[in-house]
Amino acid sequence: MTRILVDRLSLQFPVYHSENRTLKRSMAHAVANRTGQRAGSALVEDARHRVTVDVLREISFVLGKGERLGLIGGNGAGKTTLLRALAGIYEPVSGRVRVCGSIGTLLDTQLGMNMELTGMENIRLRCLSHGFGKAQTGLIVRDVSEFAELGDFLALPVKTYSSGMLVRLAFGLATSITPDVLLMDEWFMAGDITFLEKAKKRIENLVQDADTLVMSSHQPEIIRRWCTRLIWLDKGRIRMDGETNEVLDAYLAT
Repeated sequence: MTRILVDRLSLQFPVYHSENRTLKRSMAHAVANRTGQRAGSALVEDARHRVTVDVLREISFVLGKGERLGLIGGNGAGKTTLLRALAGIYEPVSGRVRVCGSIGTLLDTQLGMNMELTGMENIRLRCLSHGFGKAQTGLIVRDVSEFAELGDFLALPVKTYSSGMLVRLAFGLATSITPDVLLMDEWFMAGDITFLEKAKKRIENLVQDADTLVMSSHQPEIIRRWCTRLIWLDKGRIRMDGETNEVLDAYLAT
């Protein structure tokens, strides 16, 4: 059963903040350089005469049930952008994206989080949005509380949390509800050693229950351990798509 279908997906980001064409083009060149693309190939002008930068170009792949896909590539290659397109955060300029089943995201610690509410209120609000009853909500509250180990801080507004505390809460909450498709960026790898060990065990259990995983990472050991297939992105295009060790070895050799 196909869980994810991506067909000739392309995305462009417009360069704002100035009507001066020279300044806009200079800004676009800077963005192009940061994404690792040659400015001449990255810059285009849309129908509204805005200077834009290509971030994804003609991306196509099919992902079936049970597959665990890793996205690799240098900074600015398009990994996070592709994950956000799969999550429905970014709309394709051309092409299409189809994801079958429920989606769980680990893309941003603040995604879906109300920073004015307490940690506990955010947990209960997420359960409410999923239509969970009192019993299931209680189980998730206990599970997230035990994993995050935030204690009394769960009664404080999330905006008062440190970045590490926010990661623990967001990761615990996102992984307490098993989705059909899990989309995961590498931000959670920034935790301390104790957290990383707990996260590895928890995500492995979640991956076993979830149908499909798509994740990005710069860490070869994580990629080899968790992924059955890799897509190597380079300047917004697919450079290689195949079995994990084959693609990773080719990438590391460059």
